[in-house]
Amino acid sequence: MQHDIYVYLFIMSAVTIAIRIVPLTLIRKQIKNRFLRSFLFYVPYVTLAVMTFPAIMDATQTPVSGLMALIAGIALAWYGASLFKVSAACCLVVFFTELLLV
Repeated sequence: MQHDIYVYLFIMSAVTIAIRIVPLTLIRKQIKNRFLRSFLFYVPYVTLAVMTFPAIMDATQTPVSGLMALIAGIALAWYGASLFKVSAACCLVVFFTELLLV
């Protein structure tokens, strides 16, 4: 049973190395395809969103406070607030929403 852990670790490391090395060895020229360049440009943002959005709803005591903070954060970011202001406002929204609800 304990040997299975080493197999899992080996497979995970092989996949991670393959994901990082294969593109470096196969793609040597600059990518000129507009669709592929656009796709690769948005990959970090999508990855961050996929990791962040589920945590927003689960990190608070009530999903309503997470949703309210998400809406406030999107609105502030839309109107050009800095990252610090957005995060501070979201924390305050969660604090006061949970203070009222719980």
